[in-house]
Amino acid sequence: MKKEFNISLTPKQASDEQFYRPLIAHKLGVTEDDISAIVVRRKSIDARQRQIRINLGVAVFIGEQPELESTVYTYPEVAHRPPVGIVGAGPAGLFAALRLIELGYKPIIFERGKNVHDRKRDIAKIYREHTVDPDSNYGFGEGGAGTFSDGKLYTRSKKRGSVKKILEVLVQFGADPQILIDAHPHVGTDKLPAVIRGIREQIIASGGEIHFNSRIEELVLKNDQCKGVKLANGQRYDFDAVILATGHSARDIYEMLWKQGVNLEAKTFAMGVRVEHPQALIDSIQYHQAQRGPYLPAATYSFVEQVNDRGVYSFCMCPGGFIVPAATAPGELVVNGMSASKRNSPFANSGLVAEVRPEDLREFKQYGVFAGLEFQKHIEKLCFMMNGQTQFAPAQRLTDFVSGKRSADLPESSYRPGLISSPLHEKLPKRVASRLREGIRQIDRKAHGFLSGEGIAVGVESRTSSPVRIPRDETNLQHIRIKGLYPCGEGAGYAGGIASSAIDGERCAEAVALAIGD
Repeated sequence: MKKEFNISLTPKQASDEQFYRPLIAHKLGVTEDDISAIVVRRKSIDARQRQIRINLGVAVFIGEQPELESTVYTYPEVAHRPPVGIVGAGPAGLFAALRLIELGYKPIIFERGKNVHDRKRDIAKIYREHTVDPDSNYGFGEGGAGTFSDGKLYTRSKKRGSVKKILEVLVQFGADPQILIDAHPHVGTDKLPAVIRGIREQIIASGGEIHFNSRIEELVLKNDQCKGVKLANGQRYDFDAVILATGHSARDIYEMLWKQGVNLEAKTFAMGVRVEHPQALIDSIQYHQAQRGPYLPAATYSFVEQVNDRGVYSFCMCPGGFIVPAATAPGELVVNGMSASKRNSPFANSGLVAEVRPEDLREFKQYGVFAGLEFQKHIEKLCFMMNGQTQFAPAQRLTDFVSGKRSADLPESSYRPGLISSPLHEKLPKRVASRLREGIRQIDRKAHGFLSGEGIAVGVESRTSSPVRIPRDETNLQHIRIKGLYPCGEGAGYAGGIASSAIDGERCAEAVALAIGD
């Protein structure tokens, strides 16, 4: 007999089966010996009240053993099957490739950056030498922006595809099975590179191809049809379909498309700072107690406010994490956040950003569809110049940022290149800074202590999403004018993170198979 139900427990009770087994037996009116197995299906934390509760969804087996329920996806040999071009080896491109293999097509991926192993060396140079390789950095390279900048898998895009399948595939390639249970799953930047490498090895083993250091120079277009791609080295590859999954920071791709007459459109995005606090402070705010104790994880948060008809919200919250330098070209300064799998850093950070709509950028209107991109570039270059043309980031205590004065000193931070006290309240555009300052005040009313001198604002968090969308047909997912071109993932404007990008990659692969199959 199997019974499935939810049970609310204290953190200690939920920490080990030895604590919750007798409670479940009592709930069911059986002895502990009657229970042959307990399988946890779901786990979430309810911190809304002062007494923290852990909600478990469990399957309890009485007099029988659970069947093995692990799902294994098989990837056939496709070396001699019809090829499909994929531009970008981020989550959208990699999951598109895996899905194409399942459907009997040969994926050929072109990635401007390097594999995860070689990419690490270029990231180390950002810290050591303050130099940014425009093709290999936190944003570009195998696995995309998520590989070395966190690995969070939470998404609200559940209507667009199977989140469960994405998680199962990641587990198949080495991610912790716990991600199948947690309400907010997280792989960790220390674990994700090995998972990405496993996916690459499977694609190659099935007969697919991945070409690193292969920058796309132009699409091969004829009569409003995409016929293939041409690389910067002059090589040309012909395809019946190309999935364009280049990520939100591949600005040169947007420029290439525009020059080739491919329709683009401006979209809303966001800009702000990365906010960092001691993790202990966030724990005390979120868990309503001085210390979180041994049975609770590093606390997270999510805030959404409205200030002057624009959203101000936290983004990519990294409990027990680090702030990292995320520029994708020389001469710019961008920050992002990451957490290792254990989330055991003494710091918590999150993007805190204000919504920017195309109509807000009147001073950049001469750039047309690229107004948002030029706005991003302007602020990123300004931050780079503020601190001696290095990767030292401008920063300000939160209390000083809100009150409008330069910080005399700065608290310790996880940002390893280093911080320099700077008047971000003056340097950021007023439309952004004023909304952030009021947003922080509003957040502090809900989470008292958030507006603290121990907290710092670090600039600039400007890559939450792309200011440009590549429009596509909602039904067949092809570009609205260029047939055979499938804009995909974050860079195209249809996803926002690892899981949603992977889902969109699978959708585009299925659309390609349907079109080619016809």
